[in-house]
Amino acid sequence: MADFTVTPYEVKGAVDYDKLIRQFGTTAIDRALLDRIQKHTGELHFMLRRGVFFSHRDFNWLLDEYEKKNPFYIYTGRGPSGKVHIGHLVPWMFCKWLQDKFDVHFMFQMSDDEKFFFKEGLDIKEATDLAYENVLDMLALGFDPKKTKVLIDTVSSGTMYKHAVRFAKKITASTVKASFGLKDSDNIGKYFYTSMQAVPAILESVWQKKNVPCLIPLGFDQDPHFRLARDVYPKLGYYKPAIIHSRFVPPLEGVSGKMSSSNKDNAIFTTDTPEEVARKVKKYAFSGGKDTIEEHRKLGGNPDIDVSFQYLAMAFEPDDRKLASIRDDYKSGKLLSGELKQILIEKINAFLKEHQRKREEARKILDSVLVKD
Repeated sequence: MADFTVTPYEVKGAVDYDKLIRQFGTTAIDRALLDRIQKHTGELHFMLRRGVFFSHRDFNWLLDEYEKKNPFYIYTGRGPSGKVHIGHLVPWMFCKWLQDKFDVHFMFQMSDDEKFFFKEGLDIKEATDLAYENVLDMLALGFDPKKTKVLIDTVSSGTMYKHAVRFAKKITASTVKASFGLKDSDNIGKYFYTSMQAVPAILESVWQKKNVPCLIPLGFDQDPHFRLARDVYPKLGYYKPAIIHSRFVPPLEGVSGKMSSSNKDNAIFTTDTPEEVARKVKKYAFSGGKDTIEEHRKLGGNPDIDVSFQYLAMAFEPDDRKLASIRDDYKSGKLLSGELKQILIEKINAFLKEHQRKREEARKILDSVLVKD
């Protein structure tokens, strides 16, 4: 197996998710946990059914608390370094489902400070401006504005900083350095940032003046922040947050790694036009098909390495029967690579047409959900 890298700042190679579970000390989502979730939700989100969310920390404890009438809230976020792409939407879509099914509050953090610390050439004003724009994509998914709060770190710093310093005092520089591979030459903001990311997981407890469980859906690359901070929560008198991990949405060029905003032709952005989506998918989406039509008709394609099929499975075809039919037709050679790409193009463009409309409407409610100091 080829080597792979998973850190909060880099994902590359063919990721072995079973190995990640062992390395990070998390727990695979099993049938028993899925049954517990379904008992409360009535159905399983397709991302759970298909293993897009595959690992967790303390989800059973979270459900124990929920069944004791101690409801949780959801927290996730984004580091605004560019436009939002479809890979970012996967955990947010799942958060929306959780909010609806469990009828709970949702907190969304935009870490403009983090991106300023870590990304060369990005000014803090630019990062904050991107945060405001990126939030619109989250709100466009339909979160309940009465049960949703948005934190932009530099805008909501008065709310956050007084708690972040408590985390910072309990976390040593040597621990951060070892966890993230930082160097003595790195700016001190990189060392401090984990303390800010830890804060939203306690804010509901602070506001309600009692311990409130928190669930954090996130990509596996962000787990180190919370693995480092989770030991601190009890020392400050709070619950450790529960976490549920998602797989990475691959870049267009192949199933290895993670979609990134830095390569404009390797990602599909929520603001792309129908023409841009079609061009990118047709030109860049890695195919699991054969070299010729004749060979493909005879031998069929491989959906497991086909990016168009992966995008359908992870985000854009929730119907299991339809997805299974597409898979079977592709493997048999009945469905050609170009035809599979066209199915994806139509699905994404139908989604983005509505998403872009709702994204503009979200500007009207952004101020009402933003925590300002």
